[in-house]
Amino acid sequence: MAQVIIKDIVKRFGKTEVVHGISLDITDKEFVVLVGPSGCGKSTVLRMVAGLEKITLGTVSIGDRIVNDVAPKDRDVAMVFQNYALYPHMNVFGNMSFGLKLSKTPKAEILQRVNEAAAILGLEELLHRKPHELSGGQRQRVAMGRAIVRKPSVFLFDEPLSNLDAKLRTQMRTEIKRLHQKVQSTIIYVTHDQVEAMTLANRIVVMRDGNIEQVGQPIELFQNPANTFVAGFIGSPPMNLVPARIVKSNERLMVRLNDQLNVPIPEKTGMMVRAETDVIMGLRTEDFTVDNGNSHFPEEWKVDGTVEVVEPLGGETHMHMDFNGVTFIAKSEGHRIFKAGQQLRMAMNLNHLHLFDAGTTHSMY
Repeated sequence: MAQVIIKDIVKRFGKTEVVHGISLDITDKEFVVLVGPSGCGKSTVLRMVAGLEKITLGTVSIGDRIVNDVAPKDRDVAMVFQNYALYPHMNVFGNMSFGLKLSKTPKAEILQRVNEAAAILGLEELLHRKPHELSGGQRQRVAMGRAIVRKPSVFLFDEPLSNLDAKLRTQMRTEIKRLHQKVQSTIIYVTHDQVEAMTLANRIVVMRDGNIEQVGQPIELFQNPANTFVAGFIGSPPMNLVPARIVKSNERLMVRLNDQLNVPIPEKTGMMVRAETDVIMGLRTEDFTVDNGNSHFPEEWKVDGTVEVVEPLGGETHMHMDFNGVTFIAKSEGHRIFKAGQQLRMAMNLNHLHLFDAGTTHSMY
């Protein structure tokens, strides 16, 4: 059993409090990703779980025991860091087996565990090589292998892919997800990269300034962000967020973006909006589509705009567009060619419209 329960933990460095009493229950075999900008406290939380940082207040439980006063080596966790921290004078086998040798594990069992981990990570042909003979991705796999051979209850990953190039990061994301499927252990993973979080996690924990902003499955956070911070952090490009005001026109509620642009508000169960309320309107980039006359959306959901900047990415194209003085980013298929200055009629999928309170920044439904 490798359930991790974080209860009301606080971390202070001197008089400075950097983690403000957060709580989180992580179930056995779950893959949880802590994500947020630099300085949000995610690595500090991970290090408190590992025992590398002392908890100021609150408790951390692994399995059935509170581990606040348990030494890191006795917590049954294994940590993979951003830097590989491999011994340069040892080969891959030596690096992966070193911790087992220190714990006086029998040689036959060491050989079996290292070979099993090497097979999982595709390192069988590299066991004789030294770290300087390996690529960055191979070194990171060795660091992961060193953790796997210990057969811990919980794996802790602290931004393990930050030092890799874009192609290797994509490859290693697949490796880590495959690892979780094979070893079926609890994983707590820290990153500032929301793409890593979305692709890896069973659940994502979005953090800011030492607090948890929202916890949920990736699709839940993408579709139903609790506030503008989550809406702007999850998704690439981030959600369009524009200051606006709720007004009533012909007995209907509208979002007034400026004197020239009003957007109708579809009726949604649970949406609590009133006229003359300041809001922040949110709409994802993929909820804009070029209207070729065959769109199934109502005419009032369509607006004319001017392309200002085009970002072709191959599989998709991002367009920064001006709609009557309001700028939005729209996403289109990569095979379509657009030019700056081009006039386009766009349909908005207002079924996916988000409204946030301008004061609290919290979702209004």
